[in-house]
Amino acid sequence: MFNFLRAGKEAKGPQSIYDQLGGEPAVRAMAERFYDVMESAPRAKDLLAIHPQPMTAIRQKFFEFLSGWFGGPQLFEEKYGHPRLRARHMPFTIDVKLRDQWLLCMYQVLDEQVHDELLKMQLRQRFTQLAHHMINSN
Repeated sequence: MFNFLRAGKEAKGPQSIYDQLGGEPAVRAMAERFYDVMESAPRAKDLLAIHPQPMTAIRQKFFEFLSGWFGGPQLFEEKYGHPRLRARHMPFTIDVKLRDQWLLCMYQVLDEQVHDELLKMQLRQRFTQLAHHMINSN
């Protein structure tokens, strides 16, 4: 029987989204850029208005969430427990308008930072599902 693995290397499963994106630096850049877009896009003004200022802490929390959600280190869960995103966002009225503003920001980040078209399409789908799930008001 032939061993097709090179000496010292073991077979790995599929790469996580976290790794496909480029690990910690890329995921952090994505989280930071998301809030940069939100702060600068006039079409996201209602979304920006519900975020506490300054957004330093929320930028870090979003990075920590994305890290785990993308299959990397579970930073958010280690600090805060299960994300329970919908429950954590219940104090805010999230309607279709805010969902669309959130997606506008996220889609811009994906267009700027994700160059693999299949991965970008998969991420758009995942973020769209997540954003729909967050709606808690008509």
